[in-house]
Amino acid sequence: MEEKIQFCKGGGCTAKLGPGMLNRVLECLPKGTRDENLLIGYDSHDDAAVYKVNDEQAIVQTLDFFPPMVEDPYIFGQIAATNALSDIYAMGGRVLTALNIVCFPEKMDLNILGQIMMGGAEKVQEAGGSLAGGHSIVDESVKYGLSVTGIVHPDRILANNGCQAGDVLILTKKLGVGLICTANRVGEASEADMEEAIRSMTTLNKYAAEVLYQHTVHACTDVTGFSFLGHLHEMLDGRWSAVIESKDIPYMEGAYHAAEEFYLTAAAQRNRNHVQEFVDFGDVSFAMEEILFDPQTSGGLLAAVDANEAEAIIRELQAIGLPARIVGQVTDKMEKEIVVR
Repeated sequence: MEEKIQFCKGGGCTAKLGPGMLNRVLECLPKGTRDENLLIGYDSHDDAAVYKVNDEQAIVQTLDFFPPMVEDPYIFGQIAATNALSDIYAMGGRVLTALNIVCFPEKMDLNILGQIMMGGAEKVQEAGGSLAGGHSIVDESVKYGLSVTGIVHPDRILANNGCQAGDVLILTKKLGVGLICTANRVGEASEADMEEAIRSMTTLNKYAAEVLYQHTVHACTDVTGFSFLGHLHEMLDGRWSAVIESKDIPYMEGAYHAAEEFYLTAAAQRNRNHVQEFVDFGDVSFAMEEILFDPQTSGGLLAAVDANEAEAIIRELQAIGLPARIVGQVTDKMEKEIVVR
């Protein structure tokens, strides 16, 4: 019988430390002397570090790894790699190289590890990058991901906090993969729901980024473990507010059903605890609230774009098969940072 990866306690981006806990630790780290060439570091809430090499080039660095959220090793490798590569695109960059990060049980079949790494390697190739090596350790459970290096022009960095009042917010993928994977873990997600979630998680944000790069984008992030609302909160940077139209949120029908049946995650509750004080939900349903707090694994890009170009961007994104939607607008500071209608 083929050996399967055993689900970890929290797979994919649901395994992330909560944003509140993480912030408390980071605030205690010594800052040292500021390097003027470090354009974006951990003291921001951005998706990757950016270091200026010269007037024409800056290096983008990121890493991401996690336990499996699906049982197929090859698909898990694809998802983990797609997720790690995403941060480069969220910063406006192009992928150069990637290094494997591997934790693997000594007694598990090495063919499983081979399938995981094959899935990851193929996604690096699809991104146009080169797999350049990696590091592995023996562990009690499987974990896999990548450390990725990209490149961007210093004047074309897409920081996550460059919003302007009047910007239109565009989301390039559907929400809900965390809820669907949680329901699947207890046998309550349909095959079609899981297929939809896997298609989303294995779709590189490269294609959405190539469209966005041709337009006026003031801020960009990828929606991952801190949820749509958590990452939007970081984008607004305490300076702006946003109005979100819940009817325009692209989400997976299976995720809405899972939320109604209370197949919820601890990670979503951590996201809720961290962000809910900034959000006015009005009469939005509980299921929609959960979708907006749902930790995404390999989620889409959330971009704040010039309002005059938003419709053209949506047409171009949808023309390449992405379920992108306009989901709201950035406004001047209001009493509540985020209003969901």
